[in-house]
Amino acid sequence: LHMGKTMKEDLTVVAKYIKQLYPPEFNVFSIYAELYHNYFASQAKKNAESHLEDKDIYLLLSWVHNFYPKEMRKDHALAVELDKVKLGSLLPSSLSKELEKKYLDSEEVIVKTSLSRCLDKEIQRWKEDKEPEKLNGHFQSELLGIFVIQSIYSSQKRAEDISKAVGEELSRRLLKELPAFLRSYRDAFEDFKEKSKKHRYYKPILIANINNCWNFREYTEKYMAEKDDNKADILNTLADIENSGFDVLLQQLFAQLKPMYKKFTENKWDSSSEIMNEIIKTTSRHISDFQTLKDPFYHAIVEKIHARLVKEYIVRLLKRKVSLKTPAQQQTLAQHISKNAADLEAFCTSNGSQATWLNSALPKLAEIIRLQDLGAIKIEVATLATSYPDIRKRHLEAFLHIKANLSRSELKSILGYLADSTASTQPRAPLFSNINVS
Repeated sequence: LHMGKTMKEDLTVVAKYIKQLYPPEFNVFSIYAELYHNYFASQAKKNAESHLEDKDIYLLLSWVHNFYPKEMRKDHALAVELDKVKLGSLLPSSLSKELEKKYLDSEEVIVKTSLSRCLDKEIQRWKEDKEPEKLNGHFQSELLGIFVIQSIYSSQKRAEDISKAVGEELSRRLLKELPAFLRSYRDAFEDFKEKSKKHRYYKPILIANINNCWNFREYTEKYMAEKDDNKADILNTLADIENSGFDVLLQQLFAQLKPMYKKFTENKWDSSSEIMNEIIKTTSRHISDFQTLKDPFYHAIVEKIHARLVKEYIVRLLKRKVSLKTPAQQQTLAQHISKNAADLEAFCTSNGSQATWLNSALPKLAEIIRLQDLGAIKIEVATLATSYPDIRKRHLEAFLHIKANLSRSELKSILGYLADSTASTQPRAPLFSNINVS
């Protein structure tokens, strides 16, 4: 700092006052600049060749790449004169590269160690069974959700302050560390999930860990190139953590709903409105627990619930437990299904589900039950297959068991129409492919 300040001040005096006292051909400014530069460079080289602490390496590289060429040599009083003098770098390229490598290796180890300690501390906090902190009503872990990203980001920024190239190289290295760290995090989370079910704050800790994934997602989307293999690796690991957490949070709800859905077929859809109200009331109690999830995850879990509610209803329709011979009976069942579908859609939508693709499944099935004209049934089957391309013959055959007034030839004709009309399009989200037909 002393040398830099002295060189800058002295050369400013030379440029303003001394240079004009000599003939131009003496190149007085150039001579002074070269002498100062050579001395500064010799001192920098001497330092670079001695044993330096990490912070000294960082400081020296900052002088070589940043302070010296940008702060000093681009000073408004000196820039014009210094541009005429080819001074070069403070350090030979080979020595500068050597220092950069030392700095990058050291910084990589520091960040890696920091992340590892952070995870260890977080695991310890899970074991203490304390309620996680809340931010804007959402459970979170400041240590994992924020500190890890800040460690990586601040390290990258410091490296960029040396030079763009050094910053890019450190970013590349650290973004390779992140997938490994997240895999360790996922393994630790799985371990906690299996061994700590009796903890008082088990669910809040699960929710905090799901919420942690959001900061990692945002960071990855913002700073990683689409074609980077690490990006896919990171996003897949985060999805594992999120889905694993969702599965546990939904376990109890889905177990409670199972016997309720059985009542539809046991009662042959009599009292179906009361059964649906019971399902909605039970689901509503559980959904209130999920308000502490961050918005994207809250919407995701509500959509999982929405999909499960629709799926379980379809499963009961495919059980071959009800067989109706008259159009009037079929009309009554179709009305029950339509009413249940409307109640289900209203409930899920009011609770934030954006899975609108699910809303037409039950009304379309109700319509197939209601219709009696063979051609009209085929058209409805075709539209159902267009909306849900994962429906298969086995699903439709089990469902049409309800329409006991169809002849074998009519049944065969409808099933054949489905085979013709279903393309091998992959659905954007599966519905029927998750349903096994016995």
